[in-house]
Amino acid sequence: MRDSSEPKDFIQLRGLRVTCIVGVLAEERERKQPLEIDIDLRADLEPAGASDQLDDTVNYGTVGELAAEICMREKAQLLERLANVIATEILALGGVHEVTISIRKIRPPVPVDLHTCGVQITRSFK
Repeated sequence: MRDSSEPKDFIQLRGLRVTCIVGVLAEERERKQPLEIDIDLRADLEPAGASDQLDDTVNYGTVGELAAEICMREKAQLLERLANVIATEILALGGVHEVTISIRKIRPPVPVDLHTCGVQITRSFK
């Protein structure tokens, strides 16, 4: 059960598209693949709502740039690993109480007609 003092507000980033090396198969290690990422940030947005100042909120531009940079840098084998690194580094920015990361691999190299496959993780500031 959630602590009633935790913020109930969210910042949402939807459909961040990146192309990067991710996967276990040899072809995935050689060729960049398209990913789509959604990020939900649980944060206290009341101060920004009152002040109308960017300094009083989590800058979603910074978060998006960070997630894209991590995808290019990590070259992870698993989406689980990539999502975990993104969540950990977003929480380290400060101001975020909880983050949910959804990553979808578009047209994954599998033997069935599959549009996307993906993972979703939630991590909290400890």
